Amino acid sequence: MSFFDQFDVKQVENIELLAKQVVEGFIIGLHKSPFHGFSVEFAEHRIYNVGESTKDIDWKVFGRTEKMFSKKFEEETNLRCQIIIDGSSSMYYPDKSVSKLNKLQFSALAAASLMNLFKKQRDAFGLSIFDNDVKIHTKSRSSTMHYRLLLTYLDQLLKDEGQQKTTATAKSLHQLAESIHQRSLVVIFSDMFDSGESNEELFSALQHLKFAKHEVLMFHVVDKKSEMDFEFENRPYLFIDLESGEEIRLQSHLVKERYTRKIKEYKDMLKMKCLQYKIDFIEADINEGFNPILQSYLVKRSKLK
Repeated sequence: MSFFDQFDVKQVENIELLAKQVVEGFIIGLHKSPFHGFSVEFAEHRIYNVGESTKDIDWKVFGRTEKMFSKKFEEETNLRCQIIIDGSSSMYYPDKSVSKLNKLQFSALAAASLMNLFKKQRDAFGLSIFDNDVKIHTKSRSSTMHYRLLLTYLDQLLKDEGQQKTTATAKSLHQLAESIHQRSLVVIFSDMFDSGESNEELFSALQHLKFAKHEVLMFHVVDKKSEMDFEFENRPYLFIDLESGEEIRLQSHLVKERYTRKIKEYKDMLKMKCLQYKIDFIEADINEGFNPILQSYLVKRSKLK
């Protein structure tokens, strides 16, 4: 049974509770997975590396798991993380009546789940939200009060109707690259569908984040079935641009081949640029749940010193 089957997430009314349930289910699952090691004792342990002193090995954990972990000191655990969410109208797809979660709800709940993990690890975290401009930007902090403030911002975002909010991804990412003053792990949730800027402007903004010495995780949030694979019944549809309100009526099979080719070209180009800039690109299908998000973060965190 999936998370989506267990909980009614159409109305994300208590994002803190849902995030806690996501994380608890994820941690339980890690006991049965290859990720078991570096996840269970978040704040207190890290994987032992051959050649290090053995004085800090936790032999009790070794007795339970037959794996070597070194005890972490508090200063070792501190990491700064900045979550950036695209709040433009395209993120409100698909309509709530046909989907358990739209892209924005998925991103907000994934962000809240990550913040729950950050809190467990005593990491500092901040939140940025943009559409045609940066609307919310907080510095990274690790307090419970700060955590609850960010949950409030996410809740407000979810209650926004989201009508005809255009996107200025490149401009916003440039602005945020200048605003995040300390080296951080930057986690971006966006469909990367921009309403006006060129691809080169967008790639320049991603490069700016790396130039500022940040580590970047890019979650490309999509409804894969419809947005990437264009799986619609062979009948006329009214397609509406959520950002401009423009409407067009089409027979789906007449445009499917061209659409899927173009969208694949764009995604491949985006992945190539991320590889070139050493940005981790992860396709986040809203129908696949949150475990891929949390696993990608833990893998990335394990590599950061």
